[in-house]
Amino acid sequence: MKDSIINVLAAFETGNIGKSFPLDYCLPLYHSVSDKELPHLKHVIRYKTTQQFENDLDYIAKHFQFVNWQEFKDYMAGSFKPSKKIALLTFDDGFREFYDIVVPILERKGIYACNFINPAFIDNKEMMFRCKASLLADAAEKMKTIDPEIYFILSLKNMDRRVLQKKILSINYQEKDILDQLAEKLEVDFKAYSKEFKPYLTTEELKELTNKGFGISSHSWDHPKYGDLSLKEQMTTTDRTFAYLKENGFLYESFAFPFTDFEVKKDFFDELYKNEEIYCSFGCAGIKLDSVKRNFQRIPMEIGESGARILKKETAYFRLKSLMNKNTIVRK
Repeated sequence: MKDSIINVLAAFETGNIGKSFPLDYCLPLYHSVSDKELPHLKHVIRYKTTQQFENDLDYIAKHFQFVNWQEFKDYMAGSFKPSKKIALLTFDDGFREFYDIVVPILERKGIYACNFINPAFIDNKEMMFRCKASLLADAAEKMKTIDPEIYFILSLKNMDRRVLQKKILSINYQEKDILDQLAEKLEVDFKAYSKEFKPYLTTEELKELTNKGFGISSHSWDHPKYGDLSLKEQMTTTDRTFAYLKENGFLYESFAFPFTDFEVKKDFFDELYKNEEIYCSFGCAGIKLDSVKRNFQRIPMEIGESGARILKKETAYFRLKSLMNKNTIVRK
């Protein structure tokens, strides 16, 4: 019902989204861009092709002014006067396609981006649990016969493969050790996959990207969902990541929540901003305001639709929510 209403309202959005866009800033969020099938991502992220990504960039550039990190801060301070509303391009997770595919496109178009990384995965030392789940779901799809013990491990009575895949993909951060048990049964070698395909960026590549002027910043140590952690756990993974960024000369002024900032309470932000070097943080709730003024919400761009369509739908949804005063996330 909600989607139907938003689709109808989006159809009425003007051709110039820059003018109708409800905020002064647009924060698009991506993870990867590829024309190839990426088994570690295909079941968890609907990443775009190079052409789809370029189409998004061209659309955004037509209606907004892309800015770099310093210009974003200067704009928020009132000392930078853009010709249009601004857009700050962001990526999460530090996947290798950022270096191989995205940056050459951005350099050609003169667009800055910041990539929020998890140090635990840099240099392909480890793999995020969601990527492991994607590889296992892929293996479950392709194997001729499934070891019955897999269903036992997952407490599944239904032997349908789609049910099995769905269960694997629902495993969370706290349960992630189960993925290593399943890997053995599904004949998936995570370390061998990492060695061969190198899904993540290396330290040297990150330093090269920094030298080229791109941002490398914080996305927690190993990608937990912050709403599921205690305050102490939240700060441990956050502080450890900032130490890594400082040590390597990366951008340590910002933090982007892994997954979402849903259910993250005010006490975390109070603790976070005791560190005076941190300028702001980022969620990914779409076009939305936040009672924590330095926490900015980004727009997920990998939902199977064009950038133009996503921005129009987000704008329509914001208008709808304003009627009910539901455009601000309130932290308690």
